[in-house]
Amino acid sequence: MLWMGSFFFLLLGLFIGSFLNVVIYRLPRGETIIWGRSRCPACGRVLAWRDLVPVASYLVLRGRCRYCGERISPRYVAVELLTGVVFAVLFWHFGLSASLLKYLFLSCILIAASFIDLEHYVIPDRLLLAGLLGAAVLWPLAGDVEIWYSLIGSVVAGGFLLAVAVASKGGMGMGDVKLAAVTGIYLGWPKAVLALFFATVSGGLVAVLLLILGVKGKKDAIPFGPFIAVGTLASVLWGMPVIDWYKNIIIF
Repeated sequence: MLWMGSFFFLLLGLFIGSFLNVVIYRLPRGETIIWGRSRCPACGRVLAWRDLVPVASYLVLRGRCRYCGERISPRYVAVELLTGVVFAVLFWHFGLSASLLKYLFLSCILIAASFIDLEHYVIPDRLLLAGLLGAAVLWPLAGDVEIWYSLIGSVVAGGFLLAVAVASKGGMGMGDVKLAAVTGIYLGWPKAVLALFFATVSGGLVAVLLLILGVKGKKDAIPFGPFIAVGTLASVLWGMPVIDWYKNIIIF
């Protein structure tokens, strides 16, 4: 039953990922994400349903537009696969529950924010507002984090990155600050702090690797949104075991 459920949520995630691709492309450009059929970014041709089947269409078309032959960005299939895997893992972890719904929605916000940040170096306020509205609706349904812990998690996570942004004089974007504050509401205290720890460690390691490989220079900007997403999902899945382990070390 668990395997069947995971497969269902994998498929669901593939289709949700297809919608997230629309969000990732249109939102930074100020376009509506509700109306309008999908078009090829190169030739503008309206795409048929057979061109929009998650992953399969990309493979059948060999990564090129059916009409103009322009190469399709691999980002589309990457978002679909990533969303599918994340959905399946979250179902495996939470089962059918209100908490699952809460974190599925959060994962959509994080995936969209990450890929927009990677491409445009910005995290749209409209996306963050959607995250806040989702938290307002889903928090009372899930009931897995007390309201005061959610508020503390948001203030601490957002406040810490705000301090970094001020100290670095623009080295940290305000979009990152807002994203951390939003995720803090979902995670609550102390998992929001652990998420920032995971984000900082993973971001630091990747930054060092990019510098060593010569992909980035010392003054080049590196989007932090994807690392907030990684840290948040890591804290969602493994936060409490890590926190309990740390408490045991402190006690003994």
